[in-house]
Amino acid sequence: MLFISHSVSIADSEIEMTAMRSQGAGGQNVNKVSSAIHLRFDINHSCLPDFYKERLLALQDYRITKDGVVVIKSQEHRSQELNRQAALDRLVMLIRQATVVQKKRRATKPSRSSQQKRMNKKTKHGQNKQLRGRVSQRDH
Repeated sequence: MLFISHSVSIADSEIEMTAMRSQGAGGQNVNKVSSAIHLRFDINHSCLPDFYKERLLALQDYRITKDGVVVIKSQEHRSQELNRQAALDRLVMLIRQATVVQKKRRATKPSRSSQQKRMNKKTKHGQNKQLRGRVSQRDH
């Protein structure tokens, strides 16, 4: 069982994991050991509550296909077990991230003193720039 929250969990049978060889440098170990993990999780055919499914499918994430399948590849560790745990952790984080409800932004106005400070700062900056102007030549 993969626990998302205290009331939501995913059965191991709903998560499909396959081992494969990692890419990139690593010498002989990379060529002979299948340490990378390819995780697939079908959102539509899962036992997640409808709220979770809707939020996940609405996400614009490159790991979610058009068919509603989450695909995560983990290959940062040398051992298969660590990569398996990393992939599961990423799946949990993705699901938790999807369910976070953003707080509504309340429009506010800048305070009168902040507006006054801003105008004073602009005036002072303009005066400094004016002092940098060309110095006029006096007749001797």
